[in-house]
Amino acid sequence: MSTNREIHLASRPQGWPTAENFRLVTTEVPTPGPGQIVVRNQFMSVDPYMRGRMNDVKSYVPPFQLDAPLDGGAIGEVVASEAEGIKPGDTVLHGLGWREYALLDAKAARKVDPSLAPVSAYLSVLGMTGLTAYAGLLDVAAMKPGETVFVSGAAGAVGSMVGQIAKLRGASRVIGSAGSAAKVERLKALGFDAAFDYHDGPVRESLKAAAPGGIDVYFDNVGSEHLEAAISALNLHGRVAICGMIAQYNSSEPPAAPRNLALVIGKRLTLRGFLVGDHGHLRDQFVQEMSGWLRDGRISYDETVVDGIENAPAAFLGVLRGENLGKMLVRV
Repeated sequence: MSTNREIHLASRPQGWPTAENFRLVTTEVPTPGPGQIVVRNQFMSVDPYMRGRMNDVKSYVPPFQLDAPLDGGAIGEVVASEAEGIKPGDTVLHGLGWREYALLDAKAARKVDPSLAPVSAYLSVLGMTGLTAYAGLLDVAAMKPGETVFVSGAAGAVGSMVGQIAKLRGASRVIGSAGSAAKVERLKALGFDAAFDYHDGPVRESLKAAAPGGIDVYFDNVGSEHLEAAISALNLHGRVAICGMIAQYNSSEPPAAPRNLALVIGKRLTLRGFLVGDHGHLRDQFVQEMSGWLRDGRISYDETVVDGIENAPAAFLGVLRGENLGKMLVRV
């Protein structure tokens, strides 16, 4: 093919993004220069953190630029190469999604073996998603065998991994919150000891009923009311790994909760935000352990796949609305 389609950021969202904030642009397929490769993307990831990059504010990652393609995790087949060590036909993982063909320096790509797992798994259970769950639970929150763990957004790509890893590493009780009855049932099928739909009533009451003895670890994907409820439920020396706060990503007003942060003092709690990029030292250990669990059938993962690069904005908006079960991917 001689044409390439990309999704550009047409305007910066005010509150909730809409389809009008995105634009489908047709360009030419790029040609690699020295040390570069061209990848035909097969799958790309859409993730909640991308919402923050649509704002023109200083953050831990640069904002998306207007009238330019967005980017994010992707995997595909090399179709042209001017780099040593990578040849056409290789499968590589890289960071230039939101387009059909990606031109990048070979050093920014990582070769993977497509015979070990479906290639989409390298964007979910064997990729950043899985490592985020693994590092956040075991390194940041330092979960110990016998502890009680609560996970918000537990039917999502990261949350569903956190709950299963917690059980495999010896947690005595794992509780998850999700946004529908069907997701609650899925969590129970994945081995969660208890799960609740946060629409059914105050999160604090639902969590208290599910964890009458309190919790020791909270893995936070939501923030707001969930974080407030967890602070109340945490036992002495409890730990919170803060991965995301999707409840406030589209809000133009400061969050109303948590209102009970003073409890952090008396309970001697630890609340720690983290980025998966700070835990690359765990990658080899994670891949070895996770691939073993997958091989033995001890861990399961869900994917919600949307077809077509033109539907990437709709897939992203679906993530923000909680329409995905597990990892939301776009089959390019």
